[in-house]
Amino acid sequence: MIDLRSDTVTRPSQAMRQAMAGAEVGDDVYGDDPSVNQLEQEAAVMSGKESALFLPTGTQANLVALLSHCQRGEEYIVGQKAHNYMFEAGGAAVLGSIQPQPIDAAPDGTLPLDLVASVIKPDDIHFAQTRLLCLENTHNGKALPLDYLQQAWAFTRTKKLALHVDGARIFNAAVAMNVPLSTLTQYCDTLTICLSKGLGAPVGSLLCGSADYIKRARRWRKMTGGGMRQAGILAQGALYALHHNVKRLREDHENAQWLAQQLGDMGIEIMEPGAQTNMLFIRLPVNEANQLGPWMKQRGVLINAGPVTRLVTHLDVSREDLQRVVDLWGEFKSLISVRSQNGQNASRGIYEG
Repeated sequence: MIDLRSDTVTRPSQAMRQAMAGAEVGDDVYGDDPSVNQLEQEAAVMSGKESALFLPTGTQANLVALLSHCQRGEEYIVGQKAHNYMFEAGGAAVLGSIQPQPIDAAPDGTLPLDLVASVIKPDDIHFAQTRLLCLENTHNGKALPLDYLQQAWAFTRTKKLALHVDGARIFNAAVAMNVPLSTLTQYCDTLTICLSKGLGAPVGSLLCGSADYIKRARRWRKMTGGGMRQAGILAQGALYALHHNVKRLREDHENAQWLAQQLGDMGIEIMEPGAQTNMLFIRLPVNEANQLGPWMKQRGVLINAGPVTRLVTHLDVSREDLQRVVDLWGEFKSLISVRSQNGQNASRGIYEG
C-alpha cells in the first residue's frame, strides 16, 4: 500500500532493525541503560539544552511537559487546533488540572502575540494563573518563521511566561529553513521531538530542557507510566534516526512539492501555502471526497479523503509511488467527469450507451 495518511506510518528500515537488535541495554529507570543515556545526551546537544528525556510517545511527552511547567489550577495558552490541545484527549486538564486557554492561530501557524497578551490572566483570585505559552512547529506542515520565534521568546520573557514548543516535526522545520535545530530551539525553554514520524523510528519522543526541568519531568514520566526498563532497544532505533534520517527529510519536502505541482496542474485546488515541508492540503468537492478514499484504497493507496484532505509524504513513499498516485488521480477525475456528464444527459433525457 502507498500510505499518504500520515508520516506516523513509517516503518523501521533493515539497518535500523539491526542497530536495535545489537543495542547495549540496562535498566533505564535506574539510569543504567547506556543507549538511552546516549540518546538523551545527543538530543540535548542537538537542541542546545542542558538535558533531555526519552519517553514512549509524543502525547506523553507533551503531557509530561505541561505537568512539569504548571501546577494544578494554572493555565497554558495554546492554539485552538494545536495537537496538545485538540488531539491528546484533554490529558493536561484531566490528569493535571491544568486549564488550557486556546486561541486561533494565524494562517502561517503562529499565535499572534497581541492576541496572546489579551488572554493572559491578571493576578486575581478569580482567575487561573497563566504560566505557559505553547507553540507548535511545524503547524499543519508550516514552519514557524524565525523572526516570530525570536519575538515570542522576548514576549514571554517580558510577560514572565515559560515557552514550550510541541516540536513533533521540528526537524522538518529546521531542514526546510536550512538551519541547525538549535537555531530554532534557542527561542524556547522546552521542546518535544517525535522520533516515530518522518524520522522513521518505531517508537519514542524526546523532551528537552534545563537540567532542573528534566529532573522534574523524570518524576512525572514515572508517575504517568512512562518509566521503561531495557529501553535501549528503542533508543538505538531513535539514535539511528537522528544519525541517518534528518537530512533526508528534504526528500519528503521535495516529493510533497512535486505532488502539489502535479495535482495543481490537474485542476485540484491546493490550499495555501502549498507544501512547505512534507504536508499539503487540498480542497475537494464533497461528492468527490466521499468516493476518492474507497476508490484509491481498492487500488493500493491510503488517503484520509475529505473536503479538506491532508497528504503526507515520508520515507516509505518514493517519487515512483507518487507518480502512481497522480496517474490514479487522473483516472479518478476522468471517471467522475464521465459520471457527471452522464448524469447531466440523463436529466435532459439523453442516454448514452
